[in-house]
Amino acid sequence: MVKKRIVFAALILLVSFGLVSADIVEEIVAIVNGDVITLSDYKEQFDSTVQILRQQLSGESYFREYDRLKDNLLDMMITDLLLLQKAKEQGLNIKEQLKATIAQIKAQNNIESDADLIRAMNAQGIDYEQWVKQLEENMIRQAVIYTEVDRTIALDDAEIVKYYKQHQSEFVIPPEYRIKAIYLSSVSHTVSALEAKRAEITNKLKSGLSFEDLVQEYSEGPKDNGGDLGFFKKGELDKAIEAGVEKLKPGEISNWIEAKNGWYLIKLEEKKESHQQTFEEARKDIEEKLYNEIRAKKIEEYVKKLKEESFVKILKPNPLNL
Repeated sequence: MVKKRIVFAALILLVSFGLVSADIVEEIVAIVNGDVITLSDYKEQFDSTVQILRQQLSGESYFREYDRLKDNLLDMMITDLLLLQKAKEQGLNIKEQLKATIAQIKAQNNIESDADLIRAMNAQGIDYEQWVKQLEENMIRQAVIYTEVDRTIALDDAEIVKYYKQHQSEFVIPPEYRIKAIYLSSVSHTVSALEAKRAEITNKLKSGLSFEDLVQEYSEGPKDNGGDLGFFKKGELDKAIEAGVEKLKPGEISNWIEAKNGWYLIKLEEKKESHQQTFEEARKDIEEKLYNEIRAKKIEEYVKKLKEESFVKILKPNPLNL
């Protein structure tokens, strides 16, 4: 975010006498203490966020987040700027943490030098300096939240126990199924060809060939460990596949199942029955849930207080008139 320091009295005087050209002074969207958010700041943030949304979402979910962005972006930018101002006031310095974070990113991506990282980012259309600036500002804001909010949170053991006792249904683990599969794509075969392949595989199973050997010979899906797909909790599988799996005992093979993108022959390797988690098993999840709830509320309260103590004036509530 670009921030421009202004002198209020001088700017007002110049505008009053018509001495500030529209070509020189950029349109201001909001004033936040001694800094401003300009229209170009807003447009840049809006456009970059929309680009990310397009890459990650589609359809109704995209339009829902797009509308949320229009409604909330300016408030988010004001909050971000207030946190940066608070960090400056507190003299927070995260340079060493920033270096360590960049070093970790290089290590995770097998990148040896800053020059290699810059080249890799340029190849993806990312401006390295701008990326570092945004990373640093984000870390600074998180440092303020840690100082002002996170360090004040202490969970009460009695509350954790109380939550477990009052929300038993949350800690029921559904049945889990470990399955192997032979998969035939309905896209790459004609209906008659699929029917012939299914019959061929079925006949070979009846003649005594192992499921795992047939995975290697026919399956168009994963073939490692005889087509082992690992464990799935109830509700995670395609409904048609789950309905077929629920009828099986470990070691049994289903009939052919038609799902959205093809046909499956499923072998149930192992089944874990539904069970209630003990308090000790559930404790970590409860602590995380309660901590996040308290943290979200405290951040909201802190930001509200920060705004009340600051000079915030919004000049264009809807900067893009969308």
